[in-house]
Amino acid sequence: LQNASFPGNLHLVLVLRPTSFFQRTVTDLGFRFSQEDFMLKMPVVMLSSVTDLLRYIDENQLTSEFGGTLDYCHSDWIVLRTAIESFAVTVKDIAQMLQAFGTELAETQLPEESCAIELLLLSHTEKYRRLKDVIKSVMREGRHLLSSLEASGKEEDKDTHWDISQDWDTVQRLLAQLRDMEMAFDGFFDKHHLKLQQYLQLLRYEHSFQEVCLDKLSAQERKVFITGDTLAQTDQTIRELNILEKRVMILHGHQLAAGHHYAMALIIQRCNELRHHCDTLSSAISAKHKALTQVQTLLQRLEEAQRWCDEGTYLLANQLVDKVQSKEGAQAALKDIEKFQEGAPALLSAGSDLLFMEYEIVLTSQLQVNYHFRRLLFSRLHVMKELIETERIYVEELLAVLLGYRAEMDNPSLSALLPTSLRNKRDILFGNMPDIYNFHSRLFLKDLESCLELPEAVGACFLERKENFKVYECYCQNKPRSESLWRQFSDCAFFQECQKKLEHKLALDSYLLKPVQRLTKYQLLLKELLKYSSGCERVSELQGALAAMLDLLKSVNDSMHQIAITGYEGDLTDLGRVLMQGSFSVWIGHKKGPTRMKDLTRFKPMQRHLFLHERALLFCKRREEHGENADKTPSYSFKHCLKMSAVGITENVKGDVKKFEIWYSGREEVYVVQAPTVEVKLAWLNEMRKILTNQQKILKVKRALFNFFLLKKLLKHHDAWGRMLTAIHTAGDQTRSG
Repeated sequence: LQNASFPGNLHLVLVLRPTSFFQRTVTDLGFRFSQEDFMLKMPVVMLSSVTDLLRYIDENQLTSEFGGTLDYCHSDWIVLRTAIESFAVTVKDIAQMLQAFGTELAETQLPEESCAIELLLLSHTEKYRRLKDVIKSVMREGRHLLSSLEASGKEEDKDTHWDISQDWDTVQRLLAQLRDMEMAFDGFFDKHHLKLQQYLQLLRYEHSFQEVCLDKLSAQERKVFITGDTLAQTDQTIRELNILEKRVMILHGHQLAAGHHYAMALIIQRCNELRHHCDTLSSAISAKHKALTQVQTLLQRLEEAQRWCDEGTYLLANQLVDKVQSKEGAQAALKDIEKFQEGAPALLSAGSDLLFMEYEIVLTSQLQVNYHFRRLLFSRLHVMKELIETERIYVEELLAVLLGYRAEMDNPSLSALLPTSLRNKRDILFGNMPDIYNFHSRLFLKDLESCLELPEAVGACFLERKENFKVYECYCQNKPRSESLWRQFSDCAFFQECQKKLEHKLALDSYLLKPVQRLTKYQLLLKELLKYSSGCERVSELQGALAAMLDLLKSVNDSMHQIAITGYEGDLTDLGRVLMQGSFSVWIGHKKGPTRMKDLTRFKPMQRHLFLHERALLFCKRREEHGENADKTPSYSFKHCLKMSAVGITENVKGDVKKFEIWYSGREEVYVVQAPTVEVKLAWLNEMRKILTNQQKILKVKRALFNFFLLKKLLKHHDAWGRMLTAIHTAGDQTRSG
């Protein structure tokens, strides 16, 4: 049975009858009933004993139970045969698994995204590794079977062992099939894996091509044609394009092509397209480079001319006043200017028509806008540098005056040179200059220096320090007293000695005038800065700073005139802040009472200086002293005062657009005022209208408060009367009831 498959190769059936009577009887009966079936298929021989069996089969082919000598265990044969059959089934299953996986790989739809390809590669590789592990496990199982067969074939009594050659051949054949399947599977998967990797490389290459060539290079090309404001930008564009992207991308494309890529034709096509874009871009860059070189030459010449102009401005601004007081000094200054003019750039000597012909190609509107912007920026920086530099000089000059003059008045070694009547009067002579110095040295100079790179931010500095600048009002109000004191002692030896130590070419009075000049200089510099700051984000701050400085100048000027008023009985500060002041022609008329003859005959107007305060309007007469020691500041004699609470105005007077009326106490007094210009008239009317409107608002509030308290008082009295009447009625009722 072990040498052939059952039952196709059976030719003879030997039946060994049992030895016991009962079993033999049962066997004979059963065989008799089924004998016809056996006879139809194969011959059957009935044997009565084991001895009869030996006549048909040799004893070395029979086991010991049948009287033979064959050493054979049927259960061991069944185990071995079952293992071989199981191994064969496993090999068949592996073949089906490999075929199914191969079909899955062949039918896989390739995605269009590189990340999806990477995930697919990982998934396929993982499945491949699992199948390889299964194959290796089955290979180990087959080799174990062979080892078992070899162990059975090496038994000592080979004559009594069964024949294992066919089982050996079967296992060997299955192992060979398994190895062939593994080799074919490895080859197929390697090709598939390589294709996926190349597909991933192609996707990445196409993505790089799309991003670098079609997007980045196209944007670069548009940038070259549209902008290219400076030569440095274009040079940077050329370097980035030629050195980095063009070289790296084309080289990478050739590496893919050289690696026998399955999409080699597509890669070469992309490389050719990239070269075409690069060639187009290179041509555009070359043309732009030529034009920008000419632009650069023009800008260099313009900047050279600008520097020369700025140096000339600085030269003129730094000409010392005392230097040109003499003929020799003026001639020396003139020679310096002429020598400077000899070094003027050639661009300034060429006419505008010649320049336009030479640079017509590059003089685009964009270039003009860019140059205008740069010119404004440069001008702002120049003004800011001038503001900071002059501020430093101003602070140094203040310190020199305070240390070289003011502090020396307490120096014992110079006390003999100081007149007795001048001692203890330094606060009159110098005013509050120490406060001005402290403000500028500790605060304002640092504020200005922080705005060097951002000039338009200086407006905020002035606005933030608006209150600090009020120290100038006190200084300017003291200035007439200081000048009067200086005129008395300007020739004393003390001042001459201090000036000699300081090596000042100008006397002290020139330096005492510095704060007033500095205050005027601020508004000039702010106007200059505003001229170059149109369109800036913080221009409103500059405008506010200029308005604040102009208001301060006006306030200082008004206060200086106010302190020159004489003859007013009372405190001028009770009248409120001075809002306006100026000279006018005035005619006076009276509605009631006796009319004075001189008023009727006064065809010529009176010249009066009017001071508009918050609560009153003062009429003064201007008086100017003449003579060598006369005060330069005019004085004003007080003539009349009108309380603003009783003033009314008529804005237009027939016959003259510059006239307006101011009437007092219901036109008891009428003043016809003629302004020097219509603008001055409108400014005064506007300010007076504000005062009167504000007074009406205050009056309404006062009336409302008065009515409120009056009503409250009446209600209080009403409640008292009510309580008293109630008490009277109660008392009467009690009396009647009694």
